[in-house]
Order: sequence, then structure tokens, then C-alpha cells
Amino acid sequence: QVQLVEFGGGLVQPGGSLMLSCDASGRSFGSDSMGWFRQAPGKEREFVASIMWNSGATGYADSVKGRFIISRDIAKMMVHLLMSALRSEDTAVYYCAASNVGWKPPSRASEFDFWGQGTQVTVSS
Repeated sequence: QVQLVEFGGGLVQPGGSLMLSCDASGRSFGSDSMGWFRQAPGKEREFVASIMWNSGATGYADSVKGRFIISRDIAKMMVHLLMSALRSEDTAVYYCAASNVGWKPPSRASEFDFWGQGTQVTVSS
């Protein structure tokens, strides 16, 4: 399966900010939509945010709405997730994913075809 590459994870204090990035150049022109998921130990993978590549329309999980911002750089074939006001509950491995859904920002894992290796985000003092 084709993989994406995420980077930018690390340790951050509660209330802090962190930006994750995803290199989607391996998909050439890219998929119709891109997204971020996260998975904490012992928990299932959960949707975080997604964005339509062409229109820029976005969708967010309620848990991150108002705190996280997903964006894409068309020229650089990059997708970013700016995380602010981080909480300990945000601690997880974050995954970048690509989808061929073109009608609405997707939110189900089954709607995504390609996944990155994951990058660890730890929110702790």
C-alpha cells in the first residue's frame, strides 16, 4: 500500500501548540481529500480533521474544533495540522491519510486509502 510521510510530532506542554506536517508528494497530484487521525494506546483510531484538496473545505471532530486547524499547501503537496491549546487527552500517534472522497470532507477511516507511518504527539508537563 502507498504510504504518506508525517513529521513534526514531539513533546509539548499542556496549553501549547504544535504543527504536524504530511508529505503527500508520493501521490503525485494527490487525492481528492486528505485527513488526520489519531490513536492512543488501548483506543481505536479516531478522526481528527480533513480537507478537500481543491476547494479547501474542512471538517473537524468536535473534540478538536476551535483548537486545531488543517491546511494544505498545493504547490508543495503538503498537508498540515496546527494544534493549539493542547490537552493531555490529545496525546496519541497522529496519522496522515489520503482519500478519494470528493464530495465532502471525509471522517471515516474506511474512506481513506493511504496512510502515513504515524508521528507521536505527547502533551505533558
